[in-house]
Amino acid sequence: MHRRFLLDSLKEETMSLPAAPQTPEILSAVAFFADQAPPAPELFPAAAPVWEGLRGLKGLLEQRDYPAWTHKLGAADGPLPHTMVIYQPHQDNGAVPAPVTVIPGEECEIIYGSADKGGLQVRRGGELLAGASVLMAGTIIMGRRFDLGRGVLVESGAFLKEPLVVGDHCEIRQGAYLRGYCLIGRRCVVGHVTEVKHSIFCDDAKAGHFAYLGDSILGPGVNLGAGTKLANLRFAAGEVQIRYPGGRIASGLKKFGAILGAGCQTGCNAVTNPGTLLGRGSVVMPNTTAPAGYHRPKTMIR
Repeated sequence: MHRRFLLDSLKEETMSLPAAPQTPEILSAVAFFADQAPPAPELFPAAAPVWEGLRGLKGLLEQRDYPAWTHKLGAADGPLPHTMVIYQPHQDNGAVPAPVTVIPGEECEIIYGSADKGGLQVRRGGELLAGASVLMAGTIIMGRRFDLGRGVLVESGAFLKEPLVVGDHCEIRQGAYLRGYCLIGRRCVVGHVTEVKHSIFCDDAKAGHFAYLGDSILGPGVNLGAGTKLANLRFAAGEVQIRYPGGRIASGLKKFGAILGAGCQTGCNAVTNPGTLLGRGSVVMPNTTAPAGYHRPKTMIR
């Protein structure tokens, strides 16, 4: 009887708990990305806040199956001694995928145009290898859990740590440091001496020069001015709380940089405080620090 009483009491108590608050619409992924899908839509449930993508990123990349071509680069971590071309012939929908070939760069003629604009071209024996990707000599590889899309250029001196997923026609420039758990969309740029850690780039996002992105999301078409820093760690310990017009909401994250909605821009040497959310089309002017919390679309911070 005592056991049954406890179970009935627990059931009544559970039934009387208030329902979990719904995510405000202004904090949803749709509000930040509009109708432009992020590189892994499953990370962004419709009823969840946009930063849920960061909470699920590690698990997604841990569970992913990675192509076997990376093992053809050699067993040792460190800088590549020679330029390597990664080529997989395009197949029609429904056809069995063709095997990926790793070709020494010296066997190819390479035109190093802007990869994000489709300018990278590779020929072998006069034949155009459409969609070939290039890892230049001196690229530093740590691990083998990498997935590079078609037409990707990784320049000498870039440092790639696993796991890493890069979409089609991206450019990873000299001195870029991708510290692991990075998901990069299509036609993106990770620029010279730009450091990226546990972050997501949506399609056409660009961090071209001297940037830092920690635990952050760049929406479609975002452009960061040179020297932009998306700070991810507060001096005060504990979970980052997000301020928005309805009050505060817990993020569940101790490290949380910034989320920039579609079309946002930052000027040179702009800084965002941990837990900054910029609505679509917002601008942070040069040499400006954006306050933490939610900023409505088309806000100009000066």
